[in-house]
Amino acid sequence: MTKIDRMPDKADFQHVTDWVFDLDNTLYPHHVNLFAQIDKNMTAYVAALLQMEREEARKLQKQYYLEHGTTLQGLMIHHGIDPNDFLEKAHAIDYTALAPQPELGEAIKALPGRKFIFTNGSVKHAEMTAEALGILEHFDDIFDIVAADYVPKPAQATYDKFTALKRVETTKAAMFEDLPRNLTVPKALGMQTVLLVPRNLEETVVEWWEKTSGEEDHIDFVTDDLAAFLGKITG
Repeated sequence: MTKIDRMPDKADFQHVTDWVFDLDNTLYPHHVNLFAQIDKNMTAYVAALLQMEREEARKLQKQYYLEHGTTLQGLMIHHGIDPNDFLEKAHAIDYTALAPQPELGEAIKALPGRKFIFTNGSVKHAEMTAEALGILEHFDDIFDIVAADYVPKPAQATYDKFTALKRVETTKAAMFEDLPRNLTVPKALGMQTVLLVPRNLEETVVEWWEKTSGEEDHIDFVTDDLAAFLGKITG
């Protein structure tokens, strides 16, 4: 049963030595909506590449996301695009929407062991985002879509590559994500899993695949406040 009815106890995470965080909508709240800029850029990329109207391009973009895990993967498979060019253009955004989060920074710093960002985005995007939040210095490393050979979460092979490359002992690791499907493999690998959801979930417009019924057995905890959640672990 998902532990949504309470904050964690220290005992729930006392075995954890590796802390793994998704980036977008996880290290910053969903309502910041930074991804809206990336989404718009991806739609523009598809429209320009395939000479489509915006609505048609957006429909194909979302189709590729659902079928392949990322729009990028779909474009690589079906159109042979240069992934680096796509990532550069998709992440050409304004990061000033992000405000420094000193409380979150202190909470991450206080976690015992190593801290990783594990993202379907690029290292540059992760660095720019974490820098704007004032938390970059607290992470040991970033594993991005390039390191994953452009195969996105939730693919099993991508988690296997991450854990092997970073020498993560999965039974002593915790994974924080905003997409329920991206926690299925981590749970199967023995990780403690935490789902980040938007504050005032019912009042927030989210895509259907971002919602959770609260009954998924691969999710150990659900929270809408990452800093407060981590503070309960370390406080």
